[in-house]
Amino acid sequence: MGSDVKQGARFKPLTAAPWAGGVLSLLTSTQALAQSADPHRWQLNMGRGVTTSAQHAYDAHMLALWICVAIGAVVFGAMAVAMFRFRKSRGVTPAQFSHNTTAEIVWTVVPIVILVLMAVPATRKLIALYDTREAAMTVKVTGVQWMWKYEYMGEDVTLTSRLDRESDRLRQSRGTTRAELDAHGHYLLDVDTPLVLPTDTKIRFVVTADDVIHSWWVPAFGWKQDAIPGLINEAWTEILEPGVYRGQCAELCGKDHAFMPIVVRAVPPAEFDAWLAEQKARDVPAIPVPGDPGPADAPPTPGDADTTTQAPSAPAAPAAG
Repeated sequence: MGSDVKQGARFKPLTAAPWAGGVLSLLTSTQALAQSADPHRWQLNMGRGVTTSAQHAYDAHMLALWICVAIGAVVFGAMAVAMFRFRKSRGVTPAQFSHNTTAEIVWTVVPIVILVLMAVPATRKLIALYDTREAAMTVKVTGVQWMWKYEYMGEDVTLTSRLDRESDRLRQSRGTTRAELDAHGHYLLDVDTPLVLPTDTKIRFVVTADDVIHSWWVPAFGWKQDAIPGLINEAWTEILEPGVYRGQCAELCGKDHAFMPIVVRAVPPAEFDAWLAEQKARDVPAIPVPGDPGPADAPPTPGDADTTTQAPSAPAAPAAG
């Protein structure tokens, strides 16, 4: 919990080709989504995620999975019995009929009942997934080519999150080696300013864009939301575990689409409150103390000419005539 899992992509060291940095960037961005809730190699099932909404998706998935497993066991079991017990080599004579009303009713009614049983809990979870009411805070997410802007609504705190400078340097360097990428740790998946959120808090997101369509996606949160210019989309999350969670823009938004990562740092509510207070204090302009000399009241430096206090010059002598 809270520790990053690093999954490096397999590729050869970069050559001196001008396009090598871009190819490496695309390979890594599509093969290495590193975050606390990353899937691991050879994982067979869907991850649980770290939010309430991700848990809803996992529960719906598991319900459908086990129903499908049961249906598959019945169908393939019946096929196996029919093929081995009633095979021609045992002298079995096949039945001579073309329709069976009872069987047709059964295989029509049973799937309907199963679909209803699946639809009721799935609908409840889908409604809960879009219910942004009773959120404790709201964060506005704005996609820009090619960065993210975050605004804590009502708190006067705004962040701009870009690809970290080291990743940007490595992706544009023709001589980048695998050793340099391994030393970086989260190549193309780190930012200069992460989004900080509290755990165990229902957070409402309003998502939009300034230029083209983007998509804000953190896989561990269990949802993604398109950022569309001129429109406001809503989503919510409730992070259950502290940690660092990473994602990317999931909508092709231009030439630097692959270099638009997302980093969310989830901390306990008390730590978040302290961080928010620090951000507010940093953005507040300094208030001058009465009696302290301001820049205009500072004494003049010796040797400097004071044009405001100079005596008028003597009148010029009349010209000889």
